[in-house]
Amino acid sequence: MYNAASDRYEKMRYNRCGRSGLKLSALSLGLWHNFGSCDNYDNMVSMVTTAFDLGITHFDIANNYGPYPGSAEENFGKIMKAVMTPYRDELIISSKAGYGMWDGPYGDHGSRKYLIASCDQSLKRTGLEYFDIFYHHRPDPETPMEETAAALDHIVRSGRALYVGVSNYSPEQTLKMSQILKSMGTPLVIHQPRYNMLERNIENGLQTVLEHEGIGSISFCPLAQGLLTNKYLHGIPKDSRATKSVFLTEDKVNNTDLSKIAALDEVAERRGQTLAQMALRWNLRGGKLTSVLIGASRPAQIVENVKALDAPDLTAEELTEIDDILGR
Repeated sequence: MYNAASDRYEKMRYNRCGRSGLKLSALSLGLWHNFGSCDNYDNMVSMVTTAFDLGITHFDIANNYGPYPGSAEENFGKIMKAVMTPYRDELIISSKAGYGMWDGPYGDHGSRKYLIASCDQSLKRTGLEYFDIFYHHRPDPETPMEETAAALDHIVRSGRALYVGVSNYSPEQTLKMSQILKSMGTPLVIHQPRYNMLERNIENGLQTVLEHEGIGSISFCPLAQGLLTNKYLHGIPKDSRATKSVFLTEDKVNNTDLSKIAALDEVAERRGQTLAQMALRWNLRGGKLTSVLIGASRPAQIVENVKALDAPDLTAEELTEIDDILGR
């Protein structure tokens, strides 16, 4: 029987999500990879319990995570039932809908029909009574934003979720959605953008909108799917993500200036960190992000990632050096 570590809250940092009352652990565990039907269940359990023992309270999934789509939610539901149910009120569990999930005209995008049906399916797969956060996973240009917002508002008012968020929205789309939801009395609490040292689009207006509107943020792909580690400095390892992922391909690794990654690795080494740890610490610099989503294939990676919080803040000189390396 699993008993959570008694000291799990002693070292983790918890940041307020925008101007809401919600706090998130500085690092959160994403279930995008390694929680599907083809993955090892016992390893999944170990990753979830390891994360929680280290103070990670936020677990992020989506309707289409797998493979097969839906299997990550099913597996997380099994883990909840088997070991985590006693700790449900200590957890923030989020799911999302917005990408293709089932055949036909109602299984994708942002209509009221799709979002509410998808939320109900996700609750059934996880066995949960509610999600703490439910996201619209991407903007839908063919559905009026007012309809999408009304569906999110209904999901909260019906008790299916406590808070709502968006992901992959532009600054202009985020502002509009925030204003619509605010008028309905269900504020937009969080935005989940892609962000790392190599991909910094959120600095071009989105962070300004989030600060103005009082919206929290949680970044995904903080390690650029493994590019911001030392994994690929000496070639592409067999069975690495670049050999089996449609998102990080061998071509993308080969077309990345690995000399810049090596230079970043040297900065991290001077700090007494791995490059991955420094990349996570960089994402949290200045307090602009509420949390950073980490992925893992084994518990030891989670332990190493959490150690990123032990290091001091990056200095102004180090931040300048990083920008110089990346040509910013």
